[in-house]
Amino acid sequence: QVQLVESGGGLVQAGGSLRLSCAVSGSIFSINALGWFRQAPGKEREFVARISRDGGNTNYANSVKGRFTISRDNARMPVYLQMNSLRPEDTAVYYCAAGWDNSYNYLGQGTQVTVSS
Repeated sequence: QVQLVESGGGLVQAGGSLRLSCAVSGSIFSINALGWFRQAPGKEREFVARISRDGGNTNYANSVKGRFTISRDNARMPVYLQMNSLRPEDTAVYYCAAGWDNSYNYLGQGTQVTVSS
């Protein structure tokens, strides 16, 4: 089992920044990827960003590329999502996820991000 706990959400004005953190614990050798997803009201959950366990490979949704950065330091440190130039359409509950390749078996409880115009 892998446990994921997100933090860092909040209310910010458009153009502002937030950094989300995801604490990772448990059987981390059963996963090789960590990611962030988000779900806005009335919409399906969507992929935001992904990072390999060693931090060497990252992928981003086109909607956040150039504005968001996913990172981690080593196998036990939190996974971060630095979000810059935030837009009202970035408003959503953000979830940390973990799994193998593109199959995510574990999901955190989510943290709310609200961007005001």
